[in-house]
Amino acid sequence: MKLRRRAAAYAVCRNADGRVLLTRGSEESAFPGVWSLPGGGIDHGEHPDDTVVREFGEETGLRVRVTGLRAVLADLARLPDDSVEHTDRIVYDVEVTGGDLTPEAAGTTDAAEWLTPAEVAARPLLPFTAGILGVSFEAAEVEVPAGEPERTGRVQRFGAYALASDPAGRILLTRIADGYPGAGLWHLAGGGTDFGETPERAVARELYEETSQRGRIAGLVDVSHRYDPAALGPEGVPLDWHVIRVVYRVTVDRPTAAEVTEAAGGSTAAAAWFRLDELDGLPLTELTRDALGRTG
Repeated sequence: MKLRRRAAAYAVCRNADGRVLLTRGSEESAFPGVWSLPGGGIDHGEHPDDTVVREFGEETGLRVRVTGLRAVLADLARLPDDSVEHTDRIVYDVEVTGGDLTPEAAGTTDAAEWLTPAEVAARPLLPFTAGILGVSFEAAEVEVPAGEPERTGRVQRFGAYALASDPAGRILLTRIADGYPGAGLWHLAGGGTDFGETPERAVARELYEETSQRGRIAGLVDVSHRYDPAALGPEGVPLDWHVIRVVYRVTVDRPTAAEVTEAAGGSTAAAAWFRLDELDGLPLTELTRDALGRTG
């Protein structure tokens, strides 16, 4: 069985009447005639913010700007060729800044319409779109198959990270091991999501593996990316590395000594709790600095 994986960005856009803009899958799509939020795949090296603006324009003819981050999801679907696809979906709120509503001329969508809630509920919807818009639907169960998705020379990874703190206000960080990009820098606990795994489950798993802590997700902080075509893996092999990163705010209500579990190993050399005043002068990754800048 062929396994596929992709990352995509979508947008919820409403007009002054409260109608939401949806697009319909064309005959070139995996699910012709099914309606979805506008959006599509994140190109290698592309920031998800840029993806949603580009895809929205291609599918609707409208120019938009991002006004907020709504949700980050993951799901499995069995495609018409019997392959199983894992899609990581970033969903934004956007507003129209210009353009004219024009369906995509040739592509995976063939119609774009402003729909009332009643009209939305009457259309066939992709499950993630129904969930985001609050329309009840019956989800098709897809078991997580054994094996790994096909890989090319490029590496696009979807990662979930924790901006974790305890009741005393300490911040939990991990140190990147030698031989990995960013070696020696202190980083947020987290890492790549597994095939069939949601970002929320991934961040909980990674938090425990890398720091021995259990926490609760308190909300989304940010979505970002890092593109490093010259990055080298542990064996010196070029990766053409593109990581898409979602950061969650996590509270560890009952902190313990931070220790890397035996199962983690690999890219994490150490874990530790830090008071905010101890972070000054600490070598931090760019992701950690940006996340800490959002704590004020």
